[in-house]
Amino acid sequence: MSQQDIHFDEIFSRYRSDPFHYVDMFAVHAGQVQFLVDEGAEVEGVTGEWRHIPGTSLYRITRENNTKAVSSKTNGIVSALRKELDGRFVEAGEKLMTIRHPLKKKEIIESILQEVLYLFSAPERARYYFAMDIQSRIDQKGARSVYIQPGDEIITMSLMKRDTPVFYNGEPGIIHSVYFKPGDSIDQGTPLIGVCGESKLPLIQKIITRVKAEWE
Repeated sequence: MSQQDIHFDEIFSRYRSDPFHYVDMFAVHAGQVQFLVDEGAEVEGVTGEWRHIPGTSLYRITRENNTKAVSSKTNGIVSALRKELDGRFVEAGEKLMTIRHPLKKKEIIESILQEVLYLFSAPERARYYFAMDIQSRIDQKGARSVYIQPGDEIITMSLMKRDTPVFYNGEPGIIHSVYFKPGDSIDQGTPLIGVCGESKLPLIQKIITRVKAEWE
């Protein structure tokens, strides 16, 4: 058995035993917190055709008589609720609770792939677009038809009304996964694309086939 097979089996077993994504919720700014959910409550994320319906309200935070309600961005179960903070003043960034989000089959595949693919991440918080020639090739034949290698100009970073070319510095391969929509504002360190080297293609297919066949 190859090292790739062993690594894959370990990853797969981990998701089998814990098929959840844990989303920590933090105080958006300093203020007095009032929780609107209890431990173990089911919550919904943003819904609607245009993503215009906010999720379940999780807490209110009041600063200088201004109150802001904060909603869940994902569906799941409230866990690790910091009940001792209810009604108290907290600093910005204080962890308040965790949402335990059950992963769907598609999310499990993508999460496992992110551990196998080479992830090329946003160097700064900015808006990102594919370089014109890359976008043209994606439009014509799809992202997985695009082969890139170190030194290629693949993305344009738009920051403070200035556009800067971003050059790829990872392993050569095809653009297997795209994690952003052109023009979106992306946080620093967030993956933009996942690149698959030629030698990993059989492993990638194995991951997709096995999860589809065995996962409920």
